[in-house]
Amino acid sequence: QVQLVESGGGLAQPGGSLRLSCAASGFTFSSYAMSWARQAPGKGLEWVSGIYSDGSDTYYADSVKGRFTISRDNAKNTVYLQMNSLKPEDTALYYCAKGPPVGLDYWGQGTQVTVSS
Repeated sequence: QVQLVESGGGLAQPGGSLRLSCAASGFTFSSYAMSWARQAPGKGLEWVSGIYSDGSDTYYADSVKGRFTISRDNAKNTVYLQMNSLKPEDTALYYCAKGPPVGLDYWGQGTQVTVSS
């Protein structure tokens, strides 16, 4: 069965950094694109970033472009989200998801990111 387990969330100050990790299992990780999405309090689910199956291309929402970097290590079945220059509006529950080739069909449990002074 597909499992996605996020980690690395926590508290950061504005302007600070966090690195999220997502450990994947139960599927051929290297064959699929992966995404990060988030849900902030009182807001809908927002797609944040995606990475091609072999890591050759990456995509970002305008809200995080230039600040966040997605990467993956297919040998470790892990996708990462490096978050720099964090803003309070980045506060959200961050989810790792399998896709988008056939949609974001599997999701992790989420890891909380809080950006506050």
